Amino acid sequence: MKKQNVWISYDLGIKGDYPGLYKWLDEHKAKECGNNLAYFAYEHTSTSDFITELTTDFKENIEFKNGDRIYAVFRKKEGAKFKRAGKFIIGNRKASPWEGYAPIDENVLDFDIDE
Repeated sequence: MKKQNVWISYDLGIKGDYPGLYKWLDEHKAKECGNNLAYFAYEHTSTSDFITELTTDFKENIEFKNGDRIYAVFRKKEGAKFKRAGKFIIGNRKASPWEGYAPIDENVLDFDIDE
């Protein structure tokens, strides 16, 4: 068995399967890291793609519906180095609630000019 450190951010809406998620997190000795954020060391057998194994594990133990989302942050090995990575393993990204708050700079070049 291998271990992979993972942080997840979860949003299951109002009627989500929080009991199923909380049971899974408790069984994996997850640590609470703030509202809808948890950290755990995930034991897996996959040699190349632990994220697929993690996603399958979630789907087998938690009842998800449309609109539910889980975003995982982890370290991914690329060659001899590790890089941080993040991915929605359940659901998708949606529009940010802060879009449109920053002023738009109309004087920005849309392309670079070689001199």
